Amino acid sequence: MVRITEQLIRKKSEHNELIIGTLEELSLHQEDIERIEHIGHWCRDLKILLLQSNLIPKLENLNRLKKLEYLNVAINNIERIENLEALEALRKLDLTLNFIGELTSVESLQGNYCLRELFLTGNPCTDFPGYREYVITALPQLEQLDGQEITRSDRLRAGRNFSSLREQIVQHEALYKIERDEQRVRVQQTIAEQEESVRDLPDDDERKTNEFWQQKSEHCPETRIQMAKFSRRGKQHAARDVDQPDEQKRKRRLFAECGRPYSLNEPRLSFEFRDEPDRFELDLHLYKYLDTSLVDVDAQPNYVRVTVKGKVFQLALKHDIQTDRSTCQRSQTTGHMLVTMPKLHPERIIKPTTGKQTVSAPGVKTVSRSRNDTDLTGTVNIRNICNSTSNTKPSPINEEDEVPDLI
Repeated sequence: MVRITEQLIRKKSEHNELIIGTLEELSLHQEDIERIEHIGHWCRDLKILLLQSNLIPKLENLNRLKKLEYLNVAINNIERIENLEALEALRKLDLTLNFIGELTSVESLQGNYCLRELFLTGNPCTDFPGYREYVITALPQLEQLDGQEITRSDRLRAGRNFSSLREQIVQHEALYKIERDEQRVRVQQTIAEQEESVRDLPDDDERKTNEFWQQKSEHCPETRIQMAKFSRRGKQHAARDVDQPDEQKRKRRLFAECGRPYSLNEPRLSFEFRDEPDRFELDLHLYKYLDTSLVDVDAQPNYVRVTVKGKVFQLALKHDIQTDRSTCQRSQTTGHMLVTMPKLHPERIIKPTTGKQTVSAPGVKTVSRSRNDTDLTGTVNIRNICNSTSNTKPSPINEEDEVPDLI
């Protein structure tokens, strides 16, 4: 059973800054509400109250709404008009598609002098012969009935035989009441048999729901309650099916079992990654109009993670970085974000040197040498020497050719 709570009313009063004491309009339609309560105590300044498409069986607890001008309780389970005498400012009452079979109950509205519009379309009482003439005569303050204007000639014709017309209405009400009692017993028995046949099936079994929707049913309040019950159950199953993929996404794996970070790109963003000798640079192509508050950057020694609207972009790094010196900047023109991460151990660059070199090693005699000196130790075979600038093979040397003396 869905009840009217303070939290529900505040949720519907966003246009009034969540203040319910001065609320003038309240819409609680399609909430499966089964009883009207608390509204008269919390929202006494209401002028418009919308309660259509619920499961309300009775009009009650509205006598404190002295300023209410429009009440809409269409598509509910109301069977009688009552408890509305205290609504002094009521001008429009909508009871469309209810189960009002007691037409004489409209006489309870004779004291609502401001009432100008009444809607009873879709109720069983509208099938009674002389329905419109009876309502026009019983409520002389009305200007429109079921959306049709009431003219002076309509009122004169309706008032001619009102006494006999009322007797006929009372007879039709009695017949309808007998039929309604029989229908109530019959439907309750059918519902009990259906619940017995599917009692052993789990609530989420599709056969249990399909069997209900495929069978024929009578138009009555009990059937409408059962329809709301199965509709609510179907919505719960659908929401559960939608939540399952989300749960799987939340169980994403960001690290291997050994602790190594994975590289992943859930938001599917374009990026550029540069590996410089002394730093890493990540140029992430964020959306231009994305609010920066929706982006979270986390730089760790061996990975960098950027969370964009709950989706993770993570990149594993092959060298450790200095997290305290890492910076993050975003362009106001393109929206791109640049993350600069200095390396913990920058790569050493070996530059060529001139002059003398001293090479030493344990157990080895230190030798001083100049790059301009020529080491002639050993034998040099000049036959294997060729011109480095030429791609042709060296020509063989004849014994008659002169060999330059290098000593």
